[in-house]
Formats: sequence, structure tokens, C-alpha cells
Amino acid sequence: MSNSANAALDVKAAQFFQSLQQALSAQTLVRLVLSRYEGDDRDLVRFVARPVELKGQYMLSFVRETTTFTTTQNYLPSDAVAFVEQQLTNGFKAALLETTDSEYQLTISKKGKWLLNRTKRQGGGTPSQPAAHNREKQRFVEQSRPYLQALGVTDVQGNVIPAMQRKWKQINKFIEILAKAIRETGLAERSQVHVADFGSGKAYLTFAVFDYLTQLGLDAKVTGVELRQPLVDLCNDTAKRLGLSGLDFEQGDVQHFKARGINVMIALHACDIATDYAIHMGIQTGAEIIMCSPCCHKELRPQLQSPAVLAPLLKHGIHQGQEAEMLTDGMRALLLEASGYDTQVFEFISLEHTSKNKMILAQKRQQPRDSSAIWQQIAALKLFYGIRAQTLETLLKGGSVPTSCDSEGC
Repeated sequence: MSNSANAALDVKAAQFFQSLQQALSAQTLVRLVLSRYEGDDRDLVRFVARPVELKGQYMLSFVRETTTFTTTQNYLPSDAVAFVEQQLTNGFKAALLETTDSEYQLTISKKGKWLLNRTKRQGGGTPSQPAAHNREKQRFVEQSRPYLQALGVTDVQGNVIPAMQRKWKQINKFIEILAKAIRETGLAERSQVHVADFGSGKAYLTFAVFDYLTQLGLDAKVTGVELRQPLVDLCNDTAKRLGLSGLDFEQGDVQHFKARGINVMIALHACDIATDYAIHMGIQTGAEIIMCSPCCHKELRPQLQSPAVLAPLLKHGIHQGQEAEMLTDGMRALLLEASGYDTQVFEFISLEHTSKNKMILAQKRQQPRDSSAIWQQIAALKLFYGIRAQTLETLLKGGSVPTSCDSEGC
């Protein structure tokens, strides 16, 4: 690193580059991330680099991520260092260096001060092996992340424990969905993001969300809300042990939690009308992203009045249950659209709490839109099926709803 670059980047950055050069020389680098981009290229999000071996040479492969696509460029170690120096003086405000034994987080404050934080990695010490050029498809979560071992998803070598394969797949899929929504809503460009995860349970996804946002270079505050105090204590202890400042857990439920500037609202196993309370809270606090995986669709089923043409189908209990589920989540999607969100309903990965595998994803629109036609569609559906009341609609109109759900997700 040149003296002029040292002067430009400050002593903390010089220490970071010394660690980077040592990791490259010893071939102990696991991953390098450049994030919090504030330069002139409006589409650029971040760079992610990993070691590869090409024609017998140790190199760093940089993936350039934008809002629309990714490209890859490979550099020799000396060229890679120069490239990173250039990026950190031309718009990027954060860098994360992962080696086999340590993590180095370099950031620049709003006042222009460089900050460097080093933490020891668990189970480190084995030099990383550069990946073959034709490596496995990209994952949004790295198996080497410390929280995965702390939560029992991976072992000390970073291998996924066989019994946790399904959970590992679920974590990756969830972060993939969240990453796309973060980009599309512009939250990746914010300096701070607040996430609330209701019914966080053992908090696999809560930890994954916090880790992902932190690696983007965001000042993340993630709150897990869980009814069971022993799980709250366990998760808080784990976060403290890992030194994850900004991740905390509270005892409570979705109906009584007071929203405080939430950007992302998550409720992945809220039973029956608890999902409606969660969606309503997300709308009321102005969340840019609302993610729900509903279950136990009990509210509308006893209200259903089978139209004559559907009576032969809905006389079967299983069909009536499926109809109630489709109607409930379809109305929720419409109510979100009427409240200023673009909404998708699609298949997710079933949770350990339920075999249901549906997700409702809502992203707040940048521009308002007339929703009178949507309210007419909702009214027509209620009339067709004889629905007298639906909790989310009642809450949006300022009414009160009797509490009837006793699930741990409520």
C-alpha cells in the first residue's frame, strides 16, 4: 500500500490493508466484501470477493453486484489490493475481511472517521482452499458464518449438520427473498435499518437477517419478539456471546408490541388473526417490507356460505379449508395493495412450526395509487362468500377485534 493511499485512508485503513495483504500471502482469506456504496454509480450495490485457483494461480474473484445483474472479474493478489484501495477512495464506505481466524470490519463514519473492528472467528486456523473456477452456485449465506455454528446449524469445520439441512435451505431461501426486496425498496442505500421479527422462536432467521444486513454495511437494529421467555434469554445470551450489537430479543406478542420506526416487519408463523395484527402493524409503522408466512386460517371458515355453484365442491371439509385459506390470504394481499403496497403470494419452504409453505411479501410503493377499485373487489368477495368480518380490514378501518387466538405465534 502506497504512502499516499495510507494518508488518504487513515491509519485504521492501513491496518486493514496490512491484514488483507497478510491473508493473501498466507492464503487464509475466506471472503472480502465492499459495501455501503455512496458513489456516482446509482446501480452499484457491492463487491464480494473469494479466492479461486485459475490455471494454477491463486487469485481473487470479485463479483460486482448491481440492482439488476452481476459480473465477475478475477485479480492477482497484488492487483486485488490496488483494486480495493481504489474502491475505498471512490464511494465504498465499508469493507469486511474474513480470514480463517479473524474478521476485520472497516467502516467510515458520517464525520469521515475510519473505524476498524477485529473479532476472532470460532474454529479458525485452517487455511482456506481456493475454489475451483466452476464452483457451486452462489449462496446468500456462507456456511462459515459464526452464528450458524452457535445455533447448531453447522459444526466447527463449517459443515452443515445433516439434521439441519432443511433449516439451512430455509435460511438461504429466506435471505435470497429478503435481499431482492432490500434492493428493490432502496433500503440497501439507507444508513440504518430496523427489523422486527415476530414469533422469532429459536431465531435462526433473525440472526441470519442481522448478519446479512451487517455485511451490507448497514447499521442494523433487529428485534426478535417471542412469547417464551426461556427462548428470549437463550437468544440474547447467544447474541451477546457473539458480540452482535444491534441484535436483541424481547418477550411479547404481535398484538401488544409497540412499533417504533420499523423498516422490515417479519411474522413467519403467526397463527390465524395474529398475521392480520402483524400486517396491520407493518402498515401503521410504514414498513417498506412486510413478510408473512401465515397458518391456521380459522377466522373466515365458519363464516363461509357456499354459493350454489360451489356447494358440491365445498361440502368436503378439506376443500372448505383450502377455500378459506385462499380467501383469507387473497384478501390480505388485496388489503395490502389497497394500503400502498405491491404484493406477491408464493410458495416458500415450510417451517418447523407448520407444514404451511406460503409467503406473503409486500413492498411499499414509491408513488401513491388510487385504490378504490381494490376496495370494490374486497367488498365483492365478502358479498360472494357471505363474509361478515375480516380482522385486517377491521383494523385498517379503526375497529376493534375480539382476541381469539391462543397460538404461541400470536
